[in-house]
Amino acid sequence: MEHRHLGRSGLMVSEISYGNWITHGSQVEEDAARACVQAALDEGITTFDTADVYAGTRAEEVLGRALKGLRRESLEIFTKVYWPTGPGRNDRGLSRKHITESIHGSLRRLQTDYVDLYQAHRYDAETPLEETLKTFDDLVRQGKVLYIGVSEWTAEQIGRALKIADEMGFDRIVSNQPQYSMLWRVIEAEVVPLSEKEGIGQVVFSPIAQGVLTGKYQPGQPPPAGSRATDESGGANFISRLLHDDVLTRVQDLQPIAADHGLTMAQLAVAWVLQNPNVSSAIVGASRPEQVKDNVKASGVILDADTMKKIDEVLGSVVERDPAKTVSPARRP
Repeated sequence: MEHRHLGRSGLMVSEISYGNWITHGSQVEEDAARACVQAALDEGITTFDTADVYAGTRAEEVLGRALKGLRRESLEIFTKVYWPTGPGRNDRGLSRKHITESIHGSLRRLQTDYVDLYQAHRYDAETPLEETLKTFDDLVRQGKVLYIGVSEWTAEQIGRALKIADEMGFDRIVSNQPQYSMLWRVIEAEVVPLSEKEGIGQVVFSPIAQGVLTGKYQPGQPPPAGSRATDESGGANFISRLLHDDVLTRVQDLQPIAADHGLTMAQLAVAWVLQNPNVSSAIVGASRPEQVKDNVKASGVILDADTMKKIDEVLGSVVERDPAKTVSPARRP
């Protein structure tokens, strides 16, 4: 397993990290989830990403139990705050109240004294950015959080946060967690150039496009039983926009490129995002240990310029590049 710096910070992270989004605590039983975490550890993954909202807070509990007893210094644990974790009007967003209460809940569920990276899961239009950043800075000074990041923020939002942090002496954002894959490249036009300039690293999710880039979804055919597209707890809604025959047909045409490099389709997809030097880590999830073992083989793979060009030619117009697709709710959910 190769490691990279998280942005321009001194923190090293495994270039493939393990995420437990909709799987742990919902789609996958705990024994299977623990087996996947163990497989990640066995393969050299040291970076684990979760969020308070995943599986209604159960994902953090599962991850905490799976990592219990390990040397804390050998791990990088990431979590997030923003989405609702309760019925109250203050159980959401990036106010001082919710951030403070949420970090305490996350630390308790994860069974740790601190998290390595605490991320604003979306931009909160209802809270002054100064309030959010000051609260994050306080958590850093208290030792409960080591680094601050964001997820799915636009370049304009990130730029404003950096300006405020510099003016007020707050800890700066070191990472952004966007969706990024061969099919979804909306960060490339604006977010990546700003991030390269400001020392922010991308910790990307869905590098396999929720499984579409594995090639298992066939044009004209129903989704395979037990796949994410059949998971009504959240996966099916997220993946549905990609399950169109024009997308699926072009994905099938990537098979020869993967074969030429001795890679599975999933490995090719993960290796592709890691070719971007602004990517610090690619998050992979799994419902079976075998999937983890397959995905980590993308670490260290180099795709030459001709291969990258062929991938672009195969996918053509089905690639989404519009930076306006990075959107946070206008109001708290």
